[in-house]
Amino acid sequence: MAYNGYAIDSDHYVDAEAVTKRLDALIRKPVYSVKPEALQEYIDQYFNVKCVKSKEMTDTAKSVIPGGVEHNLAFNYPFPIAITKAEGNKMVDVDGNEYYDLLQAGGPTVLGSNPPAVREAVIDLLNTCGPSTGLFHEYEYKLAKKISELVPSVEMIRFLGSGTEACMCAVRIARLKTGHKTILKMGGAYHGWSDQMAYGIRIPGTKGMLSHGVPGFIFKHTDEFFPGDLEDLERKLKKHQHTGGTAAIFLEPVGPESGTRPVTKEFVQGAEKLAHKYGALLIFDEVVTGFRLGMHGAQGFFNVNPDLTIFGKVVAGGYPGAGAVGGHKDCMAYLGAGLDNQGKKMHKALCGGTLSASPLSTCAGYHMLCEMEKENACEKAGRMGDRLTAGLQESIRRHNLPFVAFNQGSICHLDSVGTMHFAINWKKLWEVPKILKQTSIRQAEMEHMGAAYMAEGLITLAGSRLYTSAAYTEEDIDDVISRFDRVFDKCGKIG
Repeated sequence: MAYNGYAIDSDHYVDAEAVTKRLDALIRKPVYSVKPEALQEYIDQYFNVKCVKSKEMTDTAKSVIPGGVEHNLAFNYPFPIAITKAEGNKMVDVDGNEYYDLLQAGGPTVLGSNPPAVREAVIDLLNTCGPSTGLFHEYEYKLAKKISELVPSVEMIRFLGSGTEACMCAVRIARLKTGHKTILKMGGAYHGWSDQMAYGIRIPGTKGMLSHGVPGFIFKHTDEFFPGDLEDLERKLKKHQHTGGTAAIFLEPVGPESGTRPVTKEFVQGAEKLAHKYGALLIFDEVVTGFRLGMHGAQGFFNVNPDLTIFGKVVAGGYPGAGAVGGHKDCMAYLGAGLDNQGKKMHKALCGGTLSASPLSTCAGYHMLCEMEKENACEKAGRMGDRLTAGLQESIRRHNLPFVAFNQGSICHLDSVGTMHFAINWKKLWEVPKILKQTSIRQAEMEHMGAAYMAEGLITLAGSRLYTSAAYTEEDIDDVISRFDRVFDKCGKIG
């Protein structure tokens, strides 16, 4: 085993091509999911009996909150669950039900939720300084210095309020640095919800179809390429040479949607070469992978030197204000003021944020990274991810289900319906209605599977993504597998 401090065993990195073939096969098959009668039993005997306070609370909240909850991760079927406690690898809801936490707040809690060492540092800060001052605080420097020491490509860093803001800022830096216009992103990838990046999201080829409320003209200088396809990426780079050039290539390094459609090492390394060949910046979106796959990020594992890196999630230790863009000094200079190396005045990229780099977020982020480094948290979480995935694969085989389970370290995928593996080919527009219908049907079944998992004491991300943390033990993982196994036993062909 060659983990070397990373969450991924480098001798057994996911075979992206083999996984893709299994996912291709999955979407050609009929839908398998939790049987309707079993789902109804979960609703009648669990949700309607044991989650009464959650339902009352979120139903009441609908009078002042659209949909009753604030975050997309909380829109669970048949209704949202209200959580009152999170610690280690467990969460407890308002009704007192306990769950294994495989959501991990969407990824940031690699040590587990609410680690005491970080909590105590934050409490001390709140007792002395408060959460925000609007002025400089020593933790801004401490966290910036820590990240620059851990991630070789990050010579300088600017903290922001979220990953979305960091992506917005990176786009502006790229256009100023290169003088080019177009932003090329991997189809299906999510780089926040700003207007110009809300393109080609969820599944490749969607262009602006899923970006309701964003005018089409916004995307004049945004384009997508097919995940893992270097030939398609170079075609797009050549195309945009004639329309103002490409300012940046945005990548989620393990593949779109945190590796839901995984890519190879060769693709990532090839993208770096193509970016520089065509005068574009390579921008790694490490909102999920940064400090989860390793303390040097996914870029350390892939041995790639991106020009800019987007951070989020872990960078504030799971606390609010989790966003940053870091990179080479000649790029980051566009966030300062003054002259370039030739003595010419530089335009400063528009960037703001009153609560960016607050004492609260930088204190939490600094102590979280220190504790993760001390505990070798990335590798521990990754080993648990490997154990979980192996157990899921065995259970899937035993139940003769078409599901696909794979992982990139502590980012685990359990794909039961392949909703996000579809793609839209604009040369075959007659297929689009069929694809949209299929993704709608399969999305509903993802929600049903997520409900079944929750009733068995497992909280997942959309019923298809599972994050492990260093707070898990082998015994915990084995218990988790047995709970998934109980759901699989209730699954069959739907319709």
